[in-house]
Amino acid sequence: MAPIFLIGLNRFDTNKIVFDSKVIEQVNPHRFEMRLLDGILLFKPEECLAVAYKDSRADEFWVRGHIPGRPLMPGVLMIEAAAQLASFYYKMTEGKNDQRFLGFGGVNDVKFRHTVIPGDKLIILGKCLEMRAQRRIIFASQGVVNGKLAFEATIIGMAV
Repeated sequence: MAPIFLIGLNRFDTNKIVFDSKVIEQVNPHRFEMRLLDGILLFKPEECLAVAYKDSRADEFWVRGHIPGRPLMPGVLMIEAAAQLASFYYKMTEGKNDQRFLGFGGVNDVKFRHTVIPGDKLIILGKCLEMRAQRRIIFASQGVVNGKLAFEATIIGMAV
């Protein structure tokens, strides 16, 4: 049975970047190996939707040790990428004037369904389920690789 995606994969073009990494860094504080978004492909706050991507590269810090001979992107990094998309969404909408950091308040309903390996483009789909201005966001997310569902999770972000 084919997965039901939060956002139809035909709604965006993976070669058309709406916001690049420079804009992401103006919004999110993550840097160096902990910036896990390479670009935003869709940003529709009027529909509560956002899509980002992460190019998984062979030179990333986790490749050598997770797992030697068969590198697999750690699930926690996939979830972190989704949290960074939730942070970007929050800061670009309700949190524009809020200088606080949007940190993890929790993560629910996590499932991993497919691997992400060096060379893969991880597409992160996000849908805002609830947002309390200047306080928190609840954000449904899914990761997709080559049209296959890699993970799903509900991110709870708290302004701290």
